[in-house]
Amino acid sequence: MRVRVALEHFNPETELAAFLRDQHAAGAVASFVGLCRSESHGEKITALTLDHFEGFTDKEIVRLSGEAAKRFALDDLLVIHRAGRILPGEAIVLVAASSAHRRAAFDAVDFLMDYLKTEAPFWKQEETQNGARWVEPRTDDHTDKKRWEKE
Repeated sequence: MRVRVALEHFNPETELAAFLRDQHAAGAVASFVGLCRSESHGEKITALTLDHFEGFTDKEIVRLSGEAAKRFALDDLLVIHRAGRILPGEAIVLVAASSAHRRAAFDAVDFLMDYLKTEAPFWKQEETQNGARWVEPRTDDHTDKKRWEKE
C-alpha cells in the first residue's frame, strides 16, 4: 500500500504506469483521477487550495486505505492526494487498486473516493473571480458514502 500527500503537482499517468509495473500477480487494476475543475456553481475557478495537517492527514488516509485493502482483498493500493494550491486541470487525487478480480478493484476505488471526499481531513477553498469560498462535501457525497455502511 502506497499513500502520499503531495505538496506539488504530480503526473497521474507516470504514477499509474509505475504502479502497473509492480502488479505481476493482479488480474485487475482500477483507477480514478480527480481533477480541479475550471468552473463551479456557474463561476470560473482560478485555483483550489487544500489545507491539511501534516502527519494527521497522512495517517487518516493510511487508515482509510487500510480499510479498503481489507474489505476488498486487494493486492496493492496507491493513493496520492494533493494539498496546497491546485490550478484547474491539475490532478487532485489518484487512487489505483489491484486485485485478483475486477469487481474488488472497482469497488475499492469507489469506496475509497467516497470516504476521501467526506472523511479525509482537508479544508478546501475555491478561488473565483469574485473572491474565495470554503467548500464542504455535498449531500450527494454523504449519500454515496452511506451505501457502504449497509454492507
